[in-house]
Amino acid sequence: MKTFLGFLCFVLLSQGVGGLLYHMTDGSFRLWSFVSRTSLFDGYEIYVSVVLIVAGLAMGAATGAVKKGGS
Repeated sequence: MKTFLGFLCFVLLSQGVGGLLYHMTDGSFRLWSFVSRTSLFDGYEIYVSVVLIVAGLAMGAATGAVKKGGS
């Protein structure tokens, strides 16, 4: 469980940072950002990227709180 949460934390952080880098560099990081390729978030890409970063940090904190062994 701890490994899965750690992986999820990495994915959320990388997508959030990739989305912000995409907007700062005018599209150089298109491969990294799922948010910029999805039309669902048009106009809200920066906000969604910040939310992904915050969610990734929260997931990282939760990963540290999970007991090893699952009990």
